[in-house]
Amino acid sequence: MSALKGLRIVELAEHVAGEYCGKLLADFGAEVIKVERPGGSPTRHLGPFLGDEQGPERSGLFAYLNTNKQSLVLDIGTVEGRAGLKALLASADAVIDDHGAQWLETADLSPTRFLDEHPGLILCSVTPFGLDAPAERAHATDLTVMHASGLGYHTPSAGDAAKPPLKGAGRFQASYEAGLEGALCVAAAIHRQARTGHGTFIDVSAQEVLAGRLDYVLGQMIAGDMDVSESRHQFDLGGPAGIFPCRGGFIYIFLSTPGHWQALRTLMGDPEEVREFPANWLEVGLTPERIALCRKHLVSWLAGLDKDEAAAIAQENGITLVPVNDMGDLARSPQVQHRGYFQTVEHPEAGPTLYPTVGYKLGASPAKIEAPAPKLASTTAAAQRPARSRTLQAPGKGPLAGVRVLELTKVWAGPFAGKLLAFLGAEVIRVESRGSLDVTRTFGVSDMNKAPGFMAVNPQKLSVQIDMKSKEGLALLKQLAGTCDIVIENMRPGALERLGLGYEALKAVRPDIILTSMSMYGAEGPLAYQTGYAPCFVALSGLSSLVGYEGEPPSGMNIRYSDSSFGAAAAFASLVALRHREGVGEGQFVDVSAVEILTSLIGDTVMDFSLNGRAAACDGNRHADMAPHGLYRCTGDDWIAIAVQSDAQWRALATAIGIGADPRFETLACRKENEAELDAIVSGWTRDREAGPLSGELQALGIAAAKSANSVDLIGDGHLWSRGFYRHVDDQDGEARAVLGPSWRMSDEAEITRPAPRLGEHNAYILGEVMGLGAEEQDRLREAGALR
Repeated sequence: MSALKGLRIVELAEHVAGEYCGKLLADFGAEVIKVERPGGSPTRHLGPFLGDEQGPERSGLFAYLNTNKQSLVLDIGTVEGRAGLKALLASADAVIDDHGAQWLETADLSPTRFLDEHPGLILCSVTPFGLDAPAERAHATDLTVMHASGLGYHTPSAGDAAKPPLKGAGRFQASYEAGLEGALCVAAAIHRQARTGHGTFIDVSAQEVLAGRLDYVLGQMIAGDMDVSESRHQFDLGGPAGIFPCRGGFIYIFLSTPGHWQALRTLMGDPEEVREFPANWLEVGLTPERIALCRKHLVSWLAGLDKDEAAAIAQENGITLVPVNDMGDLARSPQVQHRGYFQTVEHPEAGPTLYPTVGYKLGASPAKIEAPAPKLASTTAAAQRPARSRTLQAPGKGPLAGVRVLELTKVWAGPFAGKLLAFLGAEVIRVESRGSLDVTRTFGVSDMNKAPGFMAVNPQKLSVQIDMKSKEGLALLKQLAGTCDIVIENMRPGALERLGLGYEALKAVRPDIILTSMSMYGAEGPLAYQTGYAPCFVALSGLSSLVGYEGEPPSGMNIRYSDSSFGAAAAFASLVALRHREGVGEGQFVDVSAVEILTSLIGDTVMDFSLNGRAAACDGNRHADMAPHGLYRCTGDDWIAIAVQSDAQWRALATAIGIGADPRFETLACRKENEAELDAIVSGWTRDREAGPLSGELQALGIAAAKSANSVDLIGDGHLWSRGFYRHVDDQDGEARAVLGPSWRMSDEAEITRPAPRLGEHNAYILGEVMGLGAEEQDRLREAGALR
């Protein structure tokens, strides 16, 4: 059964973020009615195109974003169009939009009056900077949002300061991330709507989504626990990790432990130059000389191996080394094929075509592409359905009030999933023990209760101490799971089963429980045994192959990217499973693959391969539909992101630069043909200008521009402070501590008042009130070692 069957969602969105949000809901069975302007959504006219020939049914981007939807043409600019929309909303459960506050007003969906006029309806707005974006951020593209968020400035890791920072992977990375966040918020609001009858107004900012994905470092910076600077290396980890050439391709290797080093040294033939390196040099003995020697011998070893051979050998020896995949590699991957990530869909003009699906497998209510993207005006009227009538009940604090989540996770991706659910109002309980502490509690700190990394990712959670290595502890944990709605874990595949805590075991305790399992490759498949860290996920997913300078090897995303994106998708999938349970009373196992999640965030690039056989390569900061489009040096070490979307915008920029009409740049086609000369002219103009004021001048001309934000800029961003993205809670000593809040504003926001918990801080509440254990039983468990 489809998890979201029976829901009607009206999609007013016309850009990637909103359409991706709608797609994620439609693929789980929601009826999504896409309202298009006469002539169709702008995404119908964006490539890649089948055979590179434009047409409203030939866009690979539109095909990917709009599976399982219906198309209804309404001109919202007319009285008749708005009347048609009003009639449609009467039977709807939710609305998705990505235009902005002024457009909502003209559509009679005023943000200030929406819930008064539609008390039971959900409206999710996904925009670049939120509905209250200041004038200097009125014009935006994925490039400018990426660089306003801080992620762009620090991409790639260990970048050459003489070269510009990069745009990220593909053309729409910021939009895909924001669309995923929007879908998460809608799923939470649907839970509240079903429980209380109340609607919710949601305002998602793409800038905050991307900045929030950096919470492990940004959360430490805002709290004063990590230095901020203008350096492009501020987010880097150092060390020899990175992308390296091998026979016929590239690999990514992450090295961080003595075990990694010992195994690699052996594989490299134990070179004499590195024999005297301390066993723990990767942790406490990094020097430029050691890093250079390690890389030298690594390249020599890799020269005789192709990327899949190198990965297989390294993984067998416990080294987190993976191939850097391109689109062709993904299509051929035995792991991807085993999991059925690609689905054959009847494209309206190409015929049977492989479509990327989603990175989560729900055992009882899987996502599925039932129909391709609709032809324009595929429906002339929505199916008749009674107007929604809801009895309103008292809401709780946040859309997930009353939901309890058990978190068996460590480091970043799993805790980030739990954090998002806590920020939506769920009660999230972390299970911890002194014998198996999260490394973020212990690495480089003297007080595990004040560990900066742990505190950055775990606010608003509870902590209970249970020793999962003891028989008594495992029994207690199973009992606690029986009180929870959702369990999230990110252990190695099979580890939970070996502890006797797999899905079937937990289901025996609570038949409708939801278990969400997070791993690199997913829980099953021929390569599921392999492991890796966030940059490994990026390399395997195809993203790394897209990030780099033209004509050069891939550079990859910033090393901090992807754990949190993985966590956001796991949180969304968990809430879809919760909706299914509410409908039929059935729990399920949710299997989330980091690699597949990330591949889904470059869906249009995958569609280009499926439709045209084209495996995209690094293209610097180029964009097929915009020129100029890139990062241009300003005074000092600053850079400005500029994205010209039309010929009219180019003429305005040319006038500002002081150049007359030039046939080389008259049209987009001309500008693309002469892009190197164009970039040289723009670079020469920006070089002596200050990035911040210049961005404001260009915005006043209607051109998307933004200073590429370093960590100093990010911490001082007044818009982020005014929206509450940065906020304060009282720490364990009663002192104010700055934390990152959510990327959304909601009409029914959850309270965010607590810092990350001390180890076992909530033992008494969880063991006593939640589990009903008396003082004597708690003393017995403590003496038995179950509460260490």
